[in-house]
Amino acid sequence: MISEQSWADARALWDYHQMHHELRPCSVAIGLGSHDLGVADTAADLYKRGMAPLIVFTGATSPTTRERMPRGEAVHYHERALELGVPSSAVLVETKARNTGENIRLSRLLLDEAGVDVASVLLISKPYEERRAYATARKLWPEVEIVSASTSMTFDDYIDSVGDAQLVLDMLVGALQRLLIYPGRGFMESQAVPEKVTTAYEQLCTAGFTGRLMAE
Repeated sequence: MISEQSWADARALWDYHQMHHELRPCSVAIGLGSHDLGVADTAADLYKRGMAPLIVFTGATSPTTRERMPRGEAVHYHERALELGVPSSAVLVETKARNTGENIRLSRLLLDEAGVDVASVLLISKPYEERRAYATARKLWPEVEIVSASTSMTFDDYIDSVGDAQLVLDMLVGALQRLLIYPGRGFMESQAVPEKVTTAYEQLCTAGFTGRLMAE
């Protein structure tokens, strides 16, 4: 059973992880690979709404996506976008990245090689990965403007879509831990973390939601 306090703490992390940026047209959209095909759906929707003339899908495979996406995350995203009506000419595919930093670096390299002038990036991720992706991009590509985006859904709807509340809370905690420790390792730009969020994180750790924590 998940306590009322843990639910409240999880909602605090969920809200913090999202950047709440106002969408606007950007030079390019970058869809970050994961197990979640909703990233491709959102990228296709934003393309059709004129938010970016070009999409880069980036991602190889990982232990959590190898069975579901055997051809690679970016390849499956690309296929999904084509099914949704995005023309192939509007998509670039980067198939080697295995973490968020590589997603950014290799997408940037691919765009440079394609001669695309990038002033702003619409960075599309899972909802709870918005801030982590933003902080990583700000560190590795500081000269462009980053606008964060994800599938618009409530916390409850996201839990229902995953079908495993324990896993979702573990992922929220794991994402917050990385925001706390990765800036010190040079992986991302430091983000201000309100005391309320730090307290919620610590209480969730104490409650046992540690399945996605890294050894520090």
